[in-house]
Amino acid sequence: MSCKIQRLLSARPHSLTVLQLVYLLAFLSTAVLTQEKDKSSKCLAMKTCGQCLAAGPPCGWCSQEGSKFTSHDRCNLVELLVANQCDPGFIVNPSSTIQYDKNQGPRNSDRYNDAVQLSPQEVTIKLRPNEPFKFSISFRQAENYPVDLYYVMDLSNSMEDDKANLARLGNTLASEMNKITQNFRLGFGSFVDKKTMPYVSTVPEKLASPCTGCAAPYGFHHKLRLTDDTSRFESEVISAPISGNLDSPEGGFDAIMQAISCKNEIGWRNQSRKMLLFSTDAGFHYAGDGKLGGIVTPNDGQCHLDSDGFYKESLNQDYPSISQLSHHIAEKKVNVIFAVTQNQLPVYTKLSDFIEGSTFGELAQDSANIVELVKENYRKISSSIEMKTEADEDLSVVFKSRCLGTEILEGTGSIRCDGLGIAQNVSIDVYVESTTCPADPREWKKQFRIYPVGLAEKLVVNVEMECECECEKPQYEEKHSRKCNNSGTYECGACTCDPGRYGIHCECDGTTLGSAEYDASCKRTNSSLPCEGRGTCYCGNCVCNPIGTTGDQSRRFSGSYCECNDYSCDWVDEELCGGPSRGRCKCGKCECLPFWDGPSCSCSTRNDTCITKNNQNKLTICNDEGSCVCGKCQCYSYSLYLGPTCQDCPTCKEECIQKQPCVQCAALNQFSKLNKKQCETLCPHVIIDKELGHHEVPDEWRQCLFRDDENCDVSFEYNYNNHTVIYVKEEKDCPKPVNILAIILGVIIGIILIGLALLLIWKLLVTIHDRREFARFEKERENARWDMGENPIYKQATTSYKNPTYANNR
Repeated sequence: MSCKIQRLLSARPHSLTVLQLVYLLAFLSTAVLTQEKDKSSKCLAMKTCGQCLAAGPPCGWCSQEGSKFTSHDRCNLVELLVANQCDPGFIVNPSSTIQYDKNQGPRNSDRYNDAVQLSPQEVTIKLRPNEPFKFSISFRQAENYPVDLYYVMDLSNSMEDDKANLARLGNTLASEMNKITQNFRLGFGSFVDKKTMPYVSTVPEKLASPCTGCAAPYGFHHKLRLTDDTSRFESEVISAPISGNLDSPEGGFDAIMQAISCKNEIGWRNQSRKMLLFSTDAGFHYAGDGKLGGIVTPNDGQCHLDSDGFYKESLNQDYPSISQLSHHIAEKKVNVIFAVTQNQLPVYTKLSDFIEGSTFGELAQDSANIVELVKENYRKISSSIEMKTEADEDLSVVFKSRCLGTEILEGTGSIRCDGLGIAQNVSIDVYVESTTCPADPREWKKQFRIYPVGLAEKLVVNVEMECECECEKPQYEEKHSRKCNNSGTYECGACTCDPGRYGIHCECDGTTLGSAEYDASCKRTNSSLPCEGRGTCYCGNCVCNPIGTTGDQSRRFSGSYCECNDYSCDWVDEELCGGPSRGRCKCGKCECLPFWDGPSCSCSTRNDTCITKNNQNKLTICNDEGSCVCGKCQCYSYSLYLGPTCQDCPTCKEECIQKQPCVQCAALNQFSKLNKKQCETLCPHVIIDKELGHHEVPDEWRQCLFRDDENCDVSFEYNYNNHTVIYVKEEKDCPKPVNILAIILGVIIGIILIGLALLLIWKLLVTIHDRREFARFEKERENARWDMGENPIYKQATTSYKNPTYANNR
């Protein structure tokens, strides 16, 4: 949608002009017509009723007799068929439907019936191509659902201490599982590796006993059939001998394959949650490793246990591959728990990613945590439900559900819900869609399955594609019909012509198709191509081809000789010739409707969009400052005025000054320039608004600023086209009053504080000076030294004098 249309949609209703409303309605109508045309072109490409059905729900087929309908327009939108006077009773437009063949509600198991957790169990969907069909399924976890747990243990020498702990924990495991379900059974089997080099030593004494107190090695040994007698489990585990091998990897894959494949021997029940607990402290051999021992025959995935429960094909078949094992586990609906030691946990964690419904856990060095590990992983498995599809090729199956929360989860081919408890119901919506009709009618019927991972229950979905109309079936066909000139089959209201015949009623002879005589009537000149190379000559008339490679069958060349291209004109606003409200394309040129002109019909010949009022309130064209071109004002180059109607003068302030009195009296109640009576007469359209600038065409508005009688700045704006409409901003920008008293008090307090500060500084300096002088005095007094032998002011009592005259007369 263009920016202009968005502004129109967001504008106030009273502010839209009539022309803007007309433009808006025309745009919306054109958009709807364009969308409908795209849908219709998809339908028009279909020539038979079956093809029309395959195009999807928007398309319907008119099977009504009548010459006005041809095979080119019998497939169309249903509303267009009705508009073309097709009786609704003859419109073929089926919808997808569902039939519930088996739909038992959820229930718990009892002595006579198995539990039902998934509903429904079988449905039949009549599916129309290209129409997603939705139906719902539900899953509720039943109480006391049967659980079969088969323990497969590595009994190589490194697991000797684990075996003793496992035997003691058998009853505890059964007791803890019985708290979860009252229908629990336990079984046991063990494995080592293939009894050949390089897996085990073939030295006779080592082959008989590879380690002190060890039994002979073996591949897999089934010891205990699934049973609720846990005391037998303890005795069987205790009696199972420890053995040994040479290399680090073990033959665990052989053991898993036999444990899941030997249904009768192991005792797996049809209706139960099958769990296989696999414990080891080493890695595993897989397909290809058997070549090291000269074993090249691939594993066949079948059961090969002898009467004693030993795997008898251990030396004849290679180990299973990971993908083969994953396929069989998924097929048998077994949940595998890998209980491995810490050093092997990264390897089996990655292995679990490839095996459907499997989990993993860290096994203590002595397997003491096996009970908690089984309980934890059982809850992890049973509290999550993962729905998957099987054999859904050529179909799109999408799941949607809220599970037990508010977030909508979606998945193609699978969906997973966690946190499911006993007796809690989960509803899942399933969307099934087919995008094509197979060429082989035998493939119109399909069957796929929806199943919960790890459970034997499933929903069988039978799909019958509606790729053929009822009226196309053999019993309704009229072969060699008179309606088709005895040269075609009449079905669904249209003719399907025999080879060599053409036309609506097969009236055209195609035996001379392509000859010079046949093509002559389809040439404009002797040297031109038939139908200008843009169509095909049928019965002497041109049937024009679609334009381009877009697949839009409604866009074709036109004219008697397909000489015209009605889709090669100029485009305006993403519309050919501006759209149907402006003009239409005819042979590459736009034929404009009234009030439109130009090569693309983009120029409006109306001048009402250029009419505005000048300063004297008189109607003018572009304010007499410009000319109206294509419905828009082009201001004169020498004019000072600008804007969409040439009313904006950036260097002129007259408009703002003239509108100030109205703003002051009507919005501010200041009557210094106009009294109340004058204000009511001259200023009727002054509107107070919180903010300015919220208009559909901002370029038509100008803002002004002035200072009012209260010395405040006031903002307002007016419209170039309607000078009487004025929007005034509600909040004024007034200067804050000066608090003189606060200033005086502040000065006085400041002077006092400064004086006190100076006195404090003087007193501090004097104190420092006195202390320094006193310290110096004390220092000099300590350094003084007095002579205590003679008084310096003492004088002798007698005095002698000498006469210098007689100094030499002695």
